[in-house]
Amino acid sequence: MTTGDEGHPVINDGRVAVITGAASGIGKAAALEFAKLGLKVAIADVEADALAEVGNLLVRQIGDANVLVIPTDVTQIDQVVRLRDRVYEAWGEVGDCVLLHTSRVSCSVAVLMNNAGIGAVGTSWEGLDNWHKTFNVNLFGVVNVQQTFVPSMLHQENPAVIINTGSKQGITNPPGNAAYNASKAAVKSLTEGLAHELHLRPHSNVTAHLFIPGWTHTGMTGGDSVAKPAGAWTAQETVLYMLDHVRLGDFYILVPDNETKRGVDHLRILWSVGDITEGRPALSRWHPNYKALFEEYMREGLAELD
Repeated sequence: MTTGDEGHPVINDGRVAVITGAASGIGKAAALEFAKLGLKVAIADVEADALAEVGNLLVRQIGDANVLVIPTDVTQIDQVVRLRDRVYEAWGEVGDCVLLHTSRVSCSVAVLMNNAGIGAVGTSWEGLDNWHKTFNVNLFGVVNVQQTFVPSMLHQENPAVIINTGSKQGITNPPGNAAYNASKAAVKSLTEGLAHELHLRPHSNVTAHLFIPGWTHTGMTGGDSVAKPAGAWTAQETVLYMLDHVRLGDFYILVPDNETKRGVDHLRILWSVGDITEGRPALSRWHPNYKALFEEYMREGLAELD
């Protein structure tokens, strides 16, 4: 994994990154990495105290003038609008800004990272409150941020990227938390639609990217465990991998970990799609009648990759 960004038009010194869900885990790691690369960083999260602690780390790293700490509940559109306004008001006349033909100065958001998420459990017929909470944060939080920031970003002269954090669970749909899986499947669909719409827009300087972390040791995934499991990556490792692939222009950023290599992910995803094309039962990978067939498929597929 690399950290250099010489000549990269977006992840570059003096530009602006806005990160939701930045009080911990991947969002916190992303904020710290963007700061290392010289970007101004605006962090948002509903957990105000934890967010303030991250803000203090950033201030020590890049100075008070380059950090905005804005407690934000992404499920509330008025708070998201306030987040946008604070960012443009604070950095509208300094840093990475462009002079418009009207002689007004406009600051551009280079990186918009939709990372806020929760993992409340909801099964297919239980946990209705958790379904609403999960979709309000994981899906409508992303929608709120996109609807608020993208119209301004479309008119920026400088390139920009939108990074939406998805999940492998939104692709392979493992049993156990139907609410979370469905919300992340919706984020995948939403981000694909965004990328296509941006691509069709004439002279668009904005690209979208679906960030799909592997097993990452965070507060949400680790529970009460302080020690990182051997199979997991740290949040920093996951973010560095993501940044490398944003630099390459990849849309699907499927992140491996110490337990699951890229080839394993590919085979699992292809099997999941094959449930439809081959007429197998839903989630056949976990169906007792298909267990042996799936294991044979994985053995053969991994042998070919080797």
